[in-house]
Amino acid sequence: MVSLLSRHTLVSSLSVKKGLTFLLLAITVGVCFHLAAQQDNTPLVDPVSPSAIKLKTEVQPAVIPPVSQEQTSKARFAKTARFAPDTVVNIARRLAQKTYVALKDPLPPTLANISYDEYRDIRFKPEASIWKAEGLPYQMQLFHRGFYFRDLIEIALVEGKQATHLAYNPDYFSAGNVLRQRLPTEDIGYSGLRIHYPLNTPAYFDELMVFQGASYFRALGKGNAYGLSARGLALNTAEPEGEEFPIFRAFWVERPNSDSNLIVVHALLDSPSVVGAYRFSVRPGDDTHIDVEATLFPRVDLIKVGLAPSTSMFLHSMNGRQNTDDFRPEVHDSDALLMLNGRGERLWRPLANPKQLQVSAFIDNSPQGFGLIQREHSFDAYQDLEAQYERRPSLWVEPVGNWGAGEVVLIEIPTDSEIHDNIVSYWKPKQAIAAGTEFHFTYRLIWGGEPKLDDGTVIVARTASGRADIAKATPRRLFVIDYQVKEGNNDEIPLASVQSSAGSVTHVVVSRQPKTNGYRLTFEMDPQDAQLIELRAELKFTGPREVETWLYRWTL
Repeated sequence: MVSLLSRHTLVSSLSVKKGLTFLLLAITVGVCFHLAAQQDNTPLVDPVSPSAIKLKTEVQPAVIPPVSQEQTSKARFAKTARFAPDTVVNIARRLAQKTYVALKDPLPPTLANISYDEYRDIRFKPEASIWKAEGLPYQMQLFHRGFYFRDLIEIALVEGKQATHLAYNPDYFSAGNVLRQRLPTEDIGYSGLRIHYPLNTPAYFDELMVFQGASYFRALGKGNAYGLSARGLALNTAEPEGEEFPIFRAFWVERPNSDSNLIVVHALLDSPSVVGAYRFSVRPGDDTHIDVEATLFPRVDLIKVGLAPSTSMFLHSMNGRQNTDDFRPEVHDSDALLMLNGRGERLWRPLANPKQLQVSAFIDNSPQGFGLIQREHSFDAYQDLEAQYERRPSLWVEPVGNWGAGEVVLIEIPTDSEIHDNIVSYWKPKQAIAAGTEFHFTYRLIWGGEPKLDDGTVIVARTASGRADIAKATPRRLFVIDYQVKEGNNDEIPLASVQSSAGSVTHVVVSRQPKTNGYRLTFEMDPQDAQLIELRAELKFTGPREVETWLYRWTL
Protein backbone atom coordinates (compact mmCIF):
# COMPACT_ATOMS: atom_id res chain seq x y z
CA MET A 1 0.00 0.00 0.00
CA VAL A 2 1.21 3.49 -0.82
CA SER A 3 2.39 5.39 2.24
CA LEU A 4 -0.42 7.61 3.43
CA LEU A 5 1.71 9.82 5.61
CA SER A 6 5.45 9.78 5.56
CA ARG A 7 5.58 10.17 9.32
CA HIS A 8 3.04 10.76 12.04
CA THR A 9 3.09 11.35 15.76
CA LEU A 10 0.32 11.21 18.31
CA VAL A 11 1.64 12.83 21.46
CA SER A 12 -0.02 11.84 24.69
CA SER A 13 2.85 11.77 27.21
CA LEU A 14 2.58 13.98 30.26
CA SER A 15 6.08 15.17 29.41
CA VAL A 16 4.68 17.56 26.79
CA LYS A 17 2.29 19.25 29.19
CA LYS A 18 4.70 22.03 30.05
CA GLY A 19 5.61 22.71 26.45
CA LEU A 20 1.99 22.60 25.28
CA THR A 21 0.81 24.97 28.01
CA PHE A 22 3.56 27.45 27.16
CA LEU A 23 2.81 27.13 23.46
CA LEU A 24 -0.87 27.94 23.88
CA LEU A 25 -0.11 30.90 26.14
CA ALA A 26 2.52 32.32 23.82
CA ILE A 27 0.38 31.82 20.73
CA THR A 28 -2.51 33.58 22.43
CA VAL A 29 -0.26 36.55 23.18
CA GLY A 30 1.58 36.51 19.88
CA VAL A 31 -1.46 36.85 17.66
CA CYS A 32 -2.65 39.95 19.47
CA PHE A 33 -5.63 38.18 20.95
CA HIS A 34 -7.82 36.27 18.57
CA LEU A 35 -10.99 37.44 20.23
CA ALA A 36 -10.03 41.08 19.89
CA ALA A 37 -9.40 40.56 16.19
CA GLN A 38 -12.87 39.07 15.78
CA GLN A 39 -14.49 42.01 17.50
CA ASP A 40 -12.83 44.96 15.81
CA ASN A 41 -10.41 43.62 13.18
CA THR A 42 -7.51 45.38 14.89
CA PRO A 43 -5.14 44.08 17.55
CA LEU A 44 -6.28 45.65 20.81
CA VAL A 45 -6.77 49.08 19.32
CA ASP A 46 -10.18 50.32 18.23
CA PRO A 47 -10.56 50.99 14.52
CA VAL A 48 -10.15 54.53 13.27
CA SER A 49 -13.30 56.20 12.05
CA PRO A 50 -13.39 56.36 8.25
CA SER A 51 -14.25 60.03 8.42
CA ALA A 52 -11.13 60.67 10.47
CA ILE A 53 -8.77 59.55 7.72
CA LYS A 54 -10.80 60.20 4.59
CA LEU A 55 -8.65 61.49 1.77
CA LYS A 56 -9.19 65.15 0.95
CA THR A 57 -8.28 67.23 -2.06
CA GLU A 58 -5.98 69.29 0.13
CA VAL A 59 -3.64 67.17 2.25
CA GLN A 60 -3.87 68.07 5.92
CA PRO A 61 -0.57 68.10 7.83
CA ALA A 62 -0.18 65.63 10.66
CA VAL A 63 -0.04 67.09 14.13
CA ILE A 64 3.18 65.52 15.43
CA PRO A 65 4.84 67.46 18.25
CA PRO A 66 8.64 67.41 18.27
CA VAL A 67 10.48 65.04 20.58
CA SER A 68 11.41 66.75 23.81
CA GLN A 69 14.92 66.87 25.22
CA GLU A 70 13.74 64.67 28.10
CA GLN A 71 13.42 61.73 25.70
CA THR A 72 16.79 60.01 25.84
CA SER A 73 17.12 57.48 23.02
CA LYS A 74 17.82 53.88 24.03
CA ALA A 75 18.26 52.67 20.47
CA ARG A 76 20.59 49.69 20.26
CA PHE A 77 19.90 48.68 16.68
CA ALA A 78 17.45 50.97 14.83
CA LYS A 79 19.68 54.00 15.24
CA THR A 80 19.94 57.20 13.30
CA ALA A 81 22.70 56.26 10.87
CA ARG A 82 23.53 55.49 7.27
CA PHE A 83 21.45 52.64 5.81
CA ALA A 84 22.27 50.21 3.03
CA PRO A 85 20.57 47.04 1.72
CA ASP A 86 22.90 44.89 3.84
CA THR A 87 22.71 46.98 7.03
CA VAL A 88 20.39 44.62 8.92
CA VAL A 89 22.30 41.55 7.72
CA ASN A 90 25.53 43.04 9.06
CA ILE A 91 23.89 43.90 12.39
CA ALA A 92 22.57 40.34 12.66
CA ARG A 93 25.96 38.84 11.81
CA ARG A 94 27.70 40.87 14.54
CA LEU A 95 24.96 40.14 17.08
CA ALA A 96 25.20 36.39 16.47
CA GLN A 97 28.87 36.46 17.49
CA LYS A 98 27.91 37.70 20.95
CA THR A 99 26.32 35.86 23.85
CA TYR A 100 22.56 36.22 23.84
CA VAL A 101 21.31 38.90 26.19
CA ALA A 102 17.65 38.83 27.23
CA LEU A 103 15.67 42.02 26.85
CA LYS A 104 15.94 44.12 29.99
CA ASP A 105 13.66 47.05 29.37
CA PRO A 106 11.16 47.14 32.22
CA LEU A 107 8.07 49.20 31.75
CA PRO A 108 7.61 52.29 33.91
CA PRO A 109 5.68 51.47 37.10
CA THR A 110 2.61 53.27 35.76
CA LEU A 111 2.34 50.78 32.87
CA ALA A 112 3.79 47.63 34.40
CA ASN A 113 0.52 46.15 35.63
CA ILE A 114 -2.23 47.72 33.54
CA SER A 115 -5.24 45.58 32.60
CA TYR A 116 -6.54 44.53 29.20
CA ASP A 117 -9.16 47.30 29.23
CA GLU A 118 -6.61 49.91 30.28
CA TYR A 119 -4.30 48.86 27.47
CA ARG A 120 -7.12 49.09 24.94
CA ASP A 121 -7.70 52.62 26.14
CA ILE A 122 -4.32 53.72 24.73
CA ARG A 123 -4.92 54.66 21.11
CA PHE A 124 -2.70 55.96 18.37
CA LYS A 125 -3.89 59.32 17.04
CA PRO A 126 -4.85 58.98 13.36
CA GLU A 127 -3.64 62.53 12.66
CA ALA A 128 -0.16 61.48 13.83
CA SER A 129 0.13 58.68 11.27
CA ILE A 130 3.54 58.54 9.65
CA TRP A 131 3.52 59.99 6.08
CA LYS A 132 -0.08 61.21 6.43
CA ALA A 133 0.93 64.79 5.64
CA GLU A 134 2.85 63.68 2.53
CA GLY A 135 -0.08 62.14 0.68
CA LEU A 136 1.75 58.85 0.10
CA PRO A 137 -0.07 55.57 -0.66
CA TYR A 138 0.84 54.24 2.80
CA GLN A 139 0.49 55.39 6.38
CA MET A 140 2.02 53.82 9.48
CA GLN A 141 0.79 53.72 13.08
CA LEU A 142 2.47 52.41 16.21
CA PHE A 143 1.51 50.23 19.17
CA HIS A 144 2.13 51.26 22.75
CA ARG A 145 3.84 48.95 25.21
CA GLY A 146 1.81 47.44 28.03
CA PHE A 147 -0.28 44.46 29.19
CA TYR A 148 1.15 41.35 27.45
CA PHE A 149 3.12 43.45 24.96
CA ARG A 150 5.98 44.42 27.25
CA ASP A 151 9.05 44.09 25.00
CA LEU A 152 10.71 47.26 23.71
CA ILE A 153 10.67 47.23 19.91
CA GLU A 154 12.84 49.77 18.08
CA ILE A 155 11.71 51.41 14.86
CA ALA A 156 13.59 53.53 12.34
CA LEU A 157 12.36 55.28 9.21
CA VAL A 158 14.51 54.89 6.10
CA GLU A 159 14.68 57.47 3.34
CA GLY A 160 17.31 57.06 0.67
CA LYS A 161 20.51 56.00 2.41
CA GLN A 162 19.56 57.40 5.81
CA ALA A 163 17.83 55.71 8.74
CA THR A 164 16.28 57.88 11.45
CA HIS A 165 15.39 56.42 14.84
CA LEU A 166 11.72 56.95 15.64
CA ALA A 167 11.71 57.80 19.33
CA TYR A 168 8.70 57.17 21.52
CA ASN A 169 6.46 60.20 21.78
CA PRO A 170 3.48 60.24 24.19
CA ASP A 171 1.81 62.83 21.97
CA TYR A 172 1.30 60.15 19.34
CA PHE A 173 -1.26 58.53 21.67
CA SER A 174 -4.49 59.39 23.41
CA ALA A 175 -6.10 57.73 26.42
CA GLY A 176 -9.70 57.74 27.53
CA ASN A 177 -11.24 57.52 30.98
CA VAL A 178 -10.25 53.91 31.67
CA LEU A 179 -6.48 54.49 31.87
CA ARG A 180 -5.84 56.79 34.82
CA GLN A 181 -2.04 56.71 34.66
CA ARG A 182 -0.08 59.29 32.72
CA LEU A 183 1.88 58.10 29.72
CA PRO A 184 5.66 58.20 30.18
CA THR A 185 7.87 60.83 28.56
CA GLU A 186 11.11 58.86 28.21
CA ASP A 187 11.87 56.79 25.10
CA ILE A 188 10.30 53.46 26.08
CA GLY A 189 10.04 52.34 22.46
CA TYR A 190 6.98 50.66 20.99
CA SER A 191 5.50 47.17 20.95
CA GLY A 192 4.90 46.97 17.21
CA LEU A 193 3.61 48.73 14.13
CA ARG A 194 0.81 48.54 11.63
CA ILE A 195 0.70 49.66 8.02
CA HIS A 196 -2.37 51.20 6.41
CA TYR A 197 -3.27 51.28 2.72
CA PRO A 198 -6.47 52.04 0.73
CA LEU A 199 -7.01 48.34 0.08
CA ASN A 200 -10.77 48.21 -0.41
CA THR A 201 -11.71 51.76 -1.43
CA PRO A 202 -9.59 54.76 -2.49
CA ALA A 203 -11.09 56.89 0.31
CA TYR A 204 -10.10 54.77 3.30
CA PHE A 205 -6.72 53.67 4.60
CA ASP A 206 -7.45 50.10 5.72
CA GLU A 207 -5.22 48.33 8.16
CA LEU A 208 -3.15 46.15 5.82
CA MET A 209 -0.43 44.57 7.94
CA VAL A 210 0.55 44.28 11.61
CA PHE A 211 3.79 43.34 13.36
CA GLN A 212 3.22 42.81 17.09
CA GLY A 213 4.16 40.11 19.57
CA ALA A 214 7.34 37.98 19.29
CA SER A 215 7.88 37.43 15.52
CA TYR A 216 4.17 37.31 14.64
CA PHE A 217 2.70 39.32 11.78
CA ARG A 218 -0.57 39.37 9.85
CA ALA A 219 -1.81 40.80 6.58
CA LEU A 220 -4.99 41.06 4.55
CA GLY A 221 -6.14 40.70 0.99
CA LYS A 222 -9.01 42.73 -0.42
CA GLY A 223 -12.24 42.13 1.49
CA ASN A 224 -10.58 40.04 4.19
CA ALA A 225 -10.84 40.26 7.98
CA TYR A 226 -7.94 39.26 10.20
CA GLY A 227 -7.56 35.56 10.85
CA LEU A 228 -4.40 33.47 10.83
CA SER A 229 -0.89 34.78 11.48
CA ALA A 230 2.59 34.19 10.11
CA ARG A 231 5.82 34.12 12.10
CA GLY A 232 9.42 34.84 11.36
CA LEU A 233 10.63 31.47 12.64
CA ALA A 234 9.45 28.49 14.69
CA LEU A 235 11.80 26.76 17.16
CA ASN A 236 11.06 23.61 19.16
CA THR A 237 7.33 23.89 18.53
CA ALA A 238 5.26 21.54 20.72
CA GLU A 239 8.39 19.98 22.19
CA PRO A 240 8.43 18.79 25.84
CA GLU A 241 11.11 21.30 26.82
CA GLY A 242 8.92 24.18 25.68
CA GLU A 243 8.96 26.30 22.55
CA GLU A 244 11.49 29.07 21.98
CA PHE A 245 9.92 32.22 20.59
CA PRO A 246 12.28 34.52 18.67
CA ILE A 247 11.39 38.18 18.71
CA PHE A 248 11.66 40.94 16.13
CA ARG A 249 13.73 43.39 18.15
CA ALA A 250 13.86 46.20 15.60
CA PHE A 251 12.28 47.38 12.35
CA TRP A 252 13.50 49.66 9.58
CA VAL A 253 10.60 50.87 7.39
CA GLU A 254 11.43 52.38 4.02
CA ARG A 255 9.55 55.49 2.96
CA PRO A 256 7.17 54.39 0.16
CA ASN A 257 7.20 56.09 -3.23
CA SER A 258 4.19 58.05 -4.35
CA ASP A 259 4.00 56.21 -7.69
CA SER A 260 4.26 52.63 -6.42
CA ASN A 261 2.24 50.23 -4.28
CA LEU A 262 5.41 48.69 -2.80
CA ILE A 263 6.50 49.13 0.79
CA VAL A 264 9.59 47.48 2.29
CA VAL A 265 10.10 46.57 5.94
CA HIS A 266 13.37 45.22 7.38
CA ALA A 267 13.44 43.37 10.69
CA LEU A 268 16.05 42.03 13.10
CA LEU A 269 15.13 38.72 14.73
CA ASP A 270 16.83 37.51 17.91
CA SER A 271 16.60 34.59 20.33
CA PRO A 272 18.96 32.46 22.42
CA SER A 273 19.46 30.08 19.48
CA VAL A 274 19.55 32.29 16.40
CA VAL A 275 19.76 35.80 14.97
CA GLY A 276 18.06 36.69 11.70
CA ALA A 277 17.79 39.51 9.19
CA TYR A 278 14.47 39.76 7.31
CA ARG A 279 13.32 41.89 4.41
CA PHE A 280 9.58 42.07 3.67
CA SER A 281 8.54 43.49 0.28
CA VAL A 282 4.79 44.10 0.45
CA ARG A 283 2.43 44.60 -2.49
CA PRO A 284 -1.29 44.73 -1.60
CA GLY A 285 -4.15 43.81 -3.91
CA ASP A 286 -6.95 41.29 -4.27
CA ASP A 287 -4.28 39.02 -2.82
CA THR A 288 -1.51 40.72 -0.86
CA HIS A 289 1.94 39.42 -1.80
CA ILE A 290 4.82 39.61 0.67
CA ASP A 291 8.24 38.53 -0.56
CA VAL A 292 10.39 37.46 2.38
CA GLU A 293 14.19 37.34 2.19
CA ALA A 294 15.78 35.96 5.34
CA THR A 295 19.30 35.21 6.52
CA LEU A 296 19.77 33.19 9.70
CA PHE A 297 22.88 33.20 11.89
CA PRO A 298 22.47 30.25 14.29
CA ARG A 299 24.18 30.40 17.68
CA VAL A 300 23.48 26.67 18.11
CA ASP A 301 22.60 23.86 15.71
CA LEU A 302 18.99 24.41 14.66
CA ILE A 303 17.53 20.91 14.63
CA LYS A 304 13.84 21.46 15.39
CA VAL A 305 13.39 24.54 13.25
CA GLY A 306 10.38 25.64 11.19
CA LEU A 307 10.70 27.93 8.17
CA ALA A 308 7.79 30.10 6.97
CA PRO A 309 5.54 29.14 9.91
CA SER A 310 1.82 29.91 10.02
CA THR A 311 -0.47 29.84 13.04
CA SER A 312 -4.25 29.50 12.86
CA MET A 313 -7.39 28.40 14.72
CA PHE A 314 -9.62 25.38 14.16
CA LEU A 315 -12.38 24.57 16.63
CA HIS A 316 -14.80 22.41 14.66
CA SER A 317 -16.38 21.83 11.26
CA MET A 318 -18.85 19.35 9.79
CA ASN A 319 -16.05 16.81 10.09
CA GLY A 320 -15.72 16.50 13.85
CA ARG A 321 -18.72 17.70 15.84
CA GLN A 322 -19.04 14.70 18.15
CA ASN A 323 -18.43 16.75 21.31
CA THR A 324 -19.54 20.14 20.03
CA ASP A 325 -22.09 22.30 21.82
CA ASP A 326 -22.26 25.28 19.49
CA PHE A 327 -25.04 26.96 17.49
CA ARG A 328 -22.61 27.53 14.62
CA PRO A 329 -22.03 24.71 12.11
CA GLU A 330 -18.32 25.55 11.73
CA VAL A 331 -15.80 27.67 13.64
CA HIS A 332 -12.31 28.08 12.16
CA ASP A 333 -9.86 30.51 10.58
CA SER A 334 -8.54 27.75 8.31
CA ASP A 335 -10.17 24.49 7.31
CA ALA A 336 -7.26 22.57 5.78
CA LEU A 337 -3.58 22.34 4.96
CA LEU A 338 -3.00 22.43 1.20
CA MET A 339 0.30 21.20 -0.25
CA LEU A 340 1.72 21.20 -3.76
CA ASN A 341 4.65 18.86 -3.42
CA GLY A 342 7.80 18.62 -5.48
CA ARG A 343 6.16 16.08 -7.81
CA GLY A 344 3.26 18.45 -8.54
CA GLU A 345 0.67 16.48 -6.52
CA ARG A 346 -1.98 18.58 -4.75
CA LEU A 347 -2.67 17.27 -1.24
CA TRP A 348 -5.67 18.45 0.80
CA ARG A 349 -5.56 17.65 4.52
CA PRO A 350 -8.63 18.81 6.51
CA LEU A 351 -7.73 20.15 9.96
CA ALA A 352 -8.87 18.58 13.22
CA ASN A 353 -9.27 19.57 16.85
CA PRO A 354 -7.97 16.36 18.44
CA LYS A 355 -8.24 15.13 22.00
CA GLN A 356 -4.45 14.90 22.19
CA LEU A 357 -1.64 16.91 20.66
CA GLN A 358 -0.88 15.67 17.13
CA VAL A 359 2.16 16.23 14.93
CA SER A 360 2.01 15.19 11.28
CA ALA A 361 4.94 15.40 8.88
CA PHE A 362 4.70 15.16 5.08
CA ILE A 363 8.12 14.32 3.64
CA ASP A 364 8.94 16.12 0.39
CA ASN A 365 11.77 17.40 -1.77
CA SER A 366 11.75 20.95 -3.11
CA PRO A 367 8.10 21.74 -2.33
CA GLN A 368 6.26 24.04 -4.71
CA GLY A 369 3.96 25.45 -2.04
CA PHE A 370 1.97 24.83 1.11
CA GLY A 371 -0.39 26.78 3.31
CA LEU A 372 -3.34 26.95 5.66
CA ILE A 373 -6.45 27.53 3.56
CA GLN A 374 -9.88 28.93 4.34
CA ARG A 375 -11.84 27.45 1.44
CA GLU A 376 -15.35 27.76 2.85
CA HIS A 377 -16.53 31.34 2.26
CA SER A 378 -20.28 30.96 2.75
CA PHE A 379 -21.89 32.74 5.70
CA ASP A 380 -24.29 29.80 6.01
CA ALA A 381 -21.36 27.55 6.98
CA TYR A 382 -20.59 29.67 10.07
CA GLN A 383 -23.71 31.68 10.97
CA ASP A 384 -21.58 34.13 12.99
CA LEU A 385 -22.46 37.78 12.48
CA GLU A 386 -19.56 39.07 14.59
CA ALA A 387 -16.60 36.82 13.82
CA GLN A 388 -17.27 36.70 10.04
CA TYR A 389 -15.18 33.58 9.54
CA GLU A 390 -16.17 33.55 5.88
CA ARG A 391 -13.91 36.61 5.41
CA ARG A 392 -10.77 35.08 6.90
CA PRO A 393 -7.84 34.90 4.44
CA SER A 394 -5.86 31.90 3.33
CA LEU A 395 -2.07 32.04 3.57
CA TRP A 396 -0.10 30.34 0.81
CA VAL A 397 3.69 29.87 1.04
CA GLU A 398 5.68 29.67 -2.21
CA PRO A 399 9.35 28.72 -1.70
CA VAL A 400 11.75 30.55 -4.01
CA GLY A 401 14.58 28.37 -5.25
CA ASN A 402 15.29 24.81 -4.18
CA TRP A 403 14.48 24.21 -0.50
CA GLY A 404 15.80 20.65 -0.80
CA ALA A 405 14.68 17.72 1.31
CA GLY A 406 12.52 18.12 4.38
CA GLU A 407 8.94 17.93 5.49
CA VAL A 408 5.83 20.06 5.83
CA VAL A 409 4.88 19.81 9.50
CA LEU A 410 1.33 20.21 10.79
CA ILE A 411 0.69 20.57 14.53
CA GLU A 412 -2.87 20.29 15.89
CA ILE A 413 -3.39 21.25 19.53
CA PRO A 414 -6.54 20.38 21.51
CA THR A 415 -8.64 23.40 22.44
CA ASP A 416 -12.14 24.10 23.70
CA SER A 417 -12.09 27.79 22.82
CA GLU A 418 -11.86 29.77 19.61
CA ILE A 419 -9.68 32.44 21.27
CA HIS A 420 -6.68 30.08 21.06
CA ASP A 421 -4.74 29.60 17.86
CA ASN A 422 -4.15 25.86 17.99
CA ILE A 423 -2.85 25.06 14.49
CA VAL A 424 0.76 25.48 13.34
CA SER A 425 2.36 24.60 10.01
CA TYR A 426 5.88 25.11 8.66
CA TRP A 427 8.70 23.64 6.58
CA LYS A 428 11.35 21.66 8.47
CA PRO A 429 14.60 21.09 6.55
CA LYS A 430 15.95 17.55 6.68
CA GLN A 431 19.42 18.73 7.65
CA ALA A 432 20.02 20.80 10.77
CA ILE A 433 21.19 24.37 10.22
CA ALA A 434 24.66 24.36 11.77
CA ALA A 435 25.82 26.86 14.35
CA GLY A 436 28.16 29.53 13.03
CA THR A 437 26.88 29.31 9.47
CA GLU A 438 24.81 31.73 7.40
CA PHE A 439 21.57 30.25 6.06
CA HIS A 440 19.67 32.23 3.43
CA PHE A 441 16.18 31.41 2.21
CA THR A 442 13.47 33.26 0.28
CA TYR A 443 9.76 32.73 -0.08
CA ARG A 444 6.53 34.50 -1.01
CA LEU A 445 3.48 34.77 1.23
CA ILE A 446 0.11 35.23 -0.49
CA TRP A 447 -2.66 36.48 1.80
CA GLY A 448 -6.22 36.27 0.51
CA GLY A 449 -7.42 33.58 -1.87
CA GLU A 450 -6.01 30.21 -2.74
CA PRO A 451 -3.26 29.56 -5.29
CA LYS A 452 -4.56 29.81 -8.82
CA LEU A 453 -5.85 26.61 -10.46
CA ASP A 454 -5.77 25.32 -14.00
CA ASP A 455 -9.14 24.95 -15.70
CA GLY A 456 -10.71 21.59 -15.01
CA THR A 457 -8.96 20.98 -11.68
CA VAL A 458 -11.08 18.96 -9.25
CA ILE A 459 -10.77 20.21 -5.68
CA VAL A 460 -12.19 19.13 -2.32
CA ALA A 461 -15.08 21.43 -1.51
CA ARG A 462 -16.26 19.92 1.77
CA THR A 463 -15.49 17.12 4.21
CA ALA A 464 -18.06 15.77 6.65
CA SER A 465 -18.32 12.70 8.83
CA GLY A 466 -20.68 11.04 11.27
CA ARG A 467 -21.74 7.66 12.55
CA ALA A 468 -22.38 5.10 9.84
CA ASP A 469 -25.63 3.72 11.25
CA ILE A 470 -28.60 6.09 11.42
CA ALA A 471 -30.52 3.73 13.69
CA LYS A 472 -28.03 3.40 16.53
CA ALA A 473 -24.63 4.45 17.79
CA THR A 474 -21.74 2.61 16.16
CA PRO A 475 -17.95 2.94 16.04
CA ARG A 476 -18.14 2.77 12.24
CA ARG A 477 -17.75 6.18 10.61
CA LEU A 478 -19.33 7.52 7.42
CA PHE A 479 -17.15 9.98 5.49
CA VAL A 480 -18.65 12.30 2.87
CA ILE A 481 -16.24 14.20 0.60
CA ASP A 482 -17.67 16.68 -1.90
CA TYR A 483 -15.50 17.67 -4.87
CA GLN A 484 -15.90 20.70 -7.11
CA VAL A 485 -14.87 20.90 -10.76
CA LYS A 486 -13.23 24.24 -11.55
CA GLU A 487 -14.17 25.64 -14.96
CA GLY A 488 -15.34 22.37 -16.45
CA ASN A 489 -17.98 19.67 -16.28
CA ASN A 490 -18.69 16.49 -14.32
CA ASP A 491 -19.79 14.34 -17.23
CA GLU A 492 -17.47 11.45 -16.36
CA ILE A 493 -17.95 9.48 -13.15
CA PRO A 494 -14.45 8.67 -11.89
CA LEU A 495 -13.30 5.63 -9.98
CA ALA A 496 -12.28 6.09 -6.36
CA SER A 497 -9.38 4.65 -4.43
CA VAL A 498 -9.61 4.84 -0.62
CA GLN A 499 -6.77 3.51 1.52
CA SER A 500 -6.45 3.22 5.29
CA SER A 501 -3.46 2.47 7.50
CA ALA A 502 -5.60 0.34 9.85
CA GLY A 503 -9.20 -0.84 10.25
CA SER A 504 -11.26 -1.45 7.13
CA VAL A 505 -12.93 0.66 4.44
CA THR A 506 -16.15 -0.44 2.73
CA HIS A 507 -19.08 0.88 0.68
CA VAL A 508 -17.02 3.24 -1.48
CA VAL A 509 -19.42 5.15 -3.77
CA VAL A 510 -18.90 8.06 -6.19
CA SER A 511 -21.88 10.04 -7.48
CA ARG A 512 -22.47 13.41 -9.08
CA GLN A 513 -22.83 16.42 -6.79
CA PRO A 514 -24.87 18.98 -8.76
CA LYS A 515 -24.64 21.64 -6.04
CA THR A 516 -20.88 21.90 -6.49
CA ASN A 517 -20.66 20.95 -10.17
CA GLY A 518 -18.63 18.01 -9.01
CA TYR A 519 -18.77 14.69 -7.22
CA ARG A 520 -19.58 13.17 -3.85
CA LEU A 521 -17.40 10.37 -2.53
CA THR A 522 -18.76 8.38 0.41
CA PHE A 523 -17.28 5.47 2.29
CA GLU A 524 -17.53 3.74 5.63
CA MET A 525 -14.59 3.11 7.92
CA ASP A 526 -14.54 0.55 10.72
CA PRO A 527 -11.64 1.38 13.07
CA GLN A 528 -11.81 -2.05 14.71
CA ASP A 529 -9.14 -1.87 17.43
CA ALA A 530 -7.16 1.06 15.99
CA GLN A 531 -6.89 4.39 17.79
CA LEU A 532 -5.22 6.25 14.89
CA ILE A 533 -5.86 5.71 11.19
CA GLU A 534 -4.40 7.56 8.23
CA LEU A 535 -6.82 7.82 5.30
CA ARG A 536 -6.12 8.66 1.68
CA ALA A 537 -8.71 9.10 -1.08
CA GLU A 538 -8.15 9.68 -4.80
CA LEU A 539 -10.46 10.09 -7.78
CA LYS A 540 -9.19 8.50 -10.98
CA PHE A 541 -10.36 9.62 -14.44
CA THR A 542 -9.81 7.91 -17.80
CA GLY A 543 -7.98 10.96 -19.14
CA PRO A 544 -5.46 13.37 -17.62
CA ARG A 545 -7.09 15.62 -15.05
CA GLU A 546 -5.64 17.35 -12.02
CA VAL A 547 -7.39 16.17 -8.86
CA GLU A 548 -6.63 16.95 -5.24
CA THR A 549 -5.65 13.98 -3.10
CA TRP A 550 -7.63 13.90 0.15
CA LEU A 551 -5.74 12.98 3.32
CA TYR A 552 -7.06 12.72 6.84
CA ARG A 553 -6.01 11.42 10.23
CA TRP A 554 -8.79 9.82 12.25
CA THR A 555 -8.21 9.41 15.98
CA LEU A 556 -10.36 7.85 18.65
